[in-house]
Amino acid sequence: MGNSSRAAFHSRRRQEDAMRATATAGSNIAIVKYWGARDLALNLPANGSISLTLDAARTTTTVDFAPAYEADALVLNGREMGGTALARVSAHLDRLRALAGVNLRARVETANTFPEGSGIASSASGFAALTVAAAAALGLRLSERELSRLARLGSGSACRSIIGGWAEWLAGTCDEDSYAVQVAPPEHWDVRDLVAVVSAEPKAVPSAKGHERAASSPLFEARLRQVEEALPAVRRAILERDFHALGVLAEADALSMHAIMLTSAPPLLYWLPATVELIRQVWQWRLEGLPCYFTIDAGPNVHVLTLPQAVAHVAERLRALPFVRQVIPCGPGPAPRVIPSGA
Repeated sequence: MGNSSRAAFHSRRRQEDAMRATATAGSNIAIVKYWGARDLALNLPANGSISLTLDAARTTTTVDFAPAYEADALVLNGREMGGTALARVSAHLDRLRALAGVNLRARVETANTFPEGSGIASSASGFAALTVAAAAALGLRLSERELSRLARLGSGSACRSIIGGWAEWLAGTCDEDSYAVQVAPPEHWDVRDLVAVVSAEPKAVPSAKGHERAASSPLFEARLRQVEEALPAVRRAILERDFHALGVLAEADALSMHAIMLTSAPPLLYWLPATVELIRQVWQWRLEGLPCYFTIDAGPNVHVLTLPQAVAHVAERLRALPFVRQVIPCGPGPAPRVIPSGA
């Protein structure tokens, strides 16, 4: 039985019935990052990546399919959305509707615990939560691998947010074999991520545009070789709980990715002066003996990795900096879950 017929078989719901579900998913912070794509339509990455799913930076999404809706609707953090945001969500719902053999339109209500569009992987948690909620609402019984592959089609890094704890996105060779797997569960290693928000403004250039430009950088091929070496080293650091090795690799990869942005045509700069100052502060604190390392996704905000025994001290120092607007303490997070009705 093929994927479509199997999924439709499992749906077992009449189209005229209303279908509704709510799911929550964590964002993730990549230690080895994804930048550049082999296929933009399918979100097939130029390289594999490894991330930590976060517990506190979350998206909660309700999907309600009903005959009364004439068109899909999206409400994000209380605001009715249209344009590209709605189009992306509607296209993703189409994928799930096709699997279920359902044509009902849906109302999607979603809320984040952190600023969206500012480099904290809101699309990762957003499309992971959307995938899980829509699949549940449609009665689809999908494996973790199938959910990860589907989430990837909505937003590349969303495939990693389907996995709890430490996740590796296998670059694969085609649509079917590009998905995320677990490197280690959340309880394996309690690394903390203090997200230092220096700007809550949506970025002017979406990540998708940056992926398009990546291959124009003269450094791009060298980065791909660097990533191939980094992936097994990061895997080993996670499994051996080697925080120093993990931190060194995380900083090197972040700087490498942003070097690609700076040398792309046209160049791309997400950092603010506060971003650079935070990098300097983390380096200084480490010289003073604090276990802390930075990483930065496609945005100005800085993720400071540390350990439980130092988290209060590092958070205090971050909050004392006048340009840090908010500190979001995160730890290893679970896989997405469906929230029972009425909970």
